[in-house]
Amino acid sequence: MSVPEPKAALERLHHWAQLTPLHIALRHKRQGQWHAWRWIDALRDVERVADGLRQQGFSEQSRLALSGAFEPNLLLLALAAQSVGGQVLTLADSLEPQALQQQLWRIRPSHAYVQGRQPDWEFTQRLDFAQLLGPVDPAQRISRWWHPSGETLLWSEEGTHWQGGLAVVLEQWLNSGHGLAFPESLASARRDRSEVAPTGLLLSPERLQHLADDIENRLAPRGTWRRRLCDWAIAHPQSGLRRLLKNRVRTLLGFQRLGYIWQPLKATAEPTWLAEFKRDIA
Repeated sequence: MSVPEPKAALERLHHWAQLTPLHIALRHKRQGQWHAWRWIDALRDVERVADGLRQQGFSEQSRLALSGAFEPNLLLLALAAQSVGGQVLTLADSLEPQALQQQLWRIRPSHAYVQGRQPDWEFTQRLDFAQLLGPVDPAQRISRWWHPSGETLLWSEEGTHWQGGLAVVLEQWLNSGHGLAFPESLASARRDRSEVAPTGLLLSPERLQHLADDIENRLAPRGTWRRRLCDWAIAHPQSGLRRLLKNRVRTLLGFQRLGYIWQPLKATAEPTWLAEFKRDIA
């Protein structure tokens, strides 16, 4: 799926880099440590990567296929390709190597960026982000971070398997000017989410349902007296036990500061926990 509106996205990136250059734009956990990109860092990286793309023959006629988890490198590469004028496409990061190769063969992009160890393909040029970026002083570009208690922070634990998701994440991030954080991996998402306590979620309906299932699994088994007590508490909004249960679940999942959940305009039936959260937020 193509990522739309490149001009607007780049204008917003320039806007935040000029208005709040030292505010944190992106956060990502790598090898157990949190790292951050300021807005000015993000803009400079996009400009450097755009130069690297041009050196790799990328132009307005080029098409870049992306496959992988959403994280700073993938987002910055997408913006850099758009700044050059090329087209950006996404392929599901859940595809097996052979299926991925078949998809690439079908769409025939001029360049491809695929996370993980994959063979090179003769029909497209595979890109390496570090090579595109060139030498950068890590102390100037990436630093350990902490977040103030009142900081607004969006959260995504998705990848290119979410059709249209990259456009959603870029739009919500660049339009709001809020920081955007990513876990080290999907397996560590719950722990990493709890550490940053985001104020907003940018998740697909499928991922929201996964979180609903996670909440269900944390409650007592159905049919037990403890579960009946939980169900009673949830059914009685004014009970102190209900507030205690909800606060406990929120803290376990890193939702204690949650104030915004992105959803498509024509959303399907939402999980009960999501309806509860939205009522609390309102």
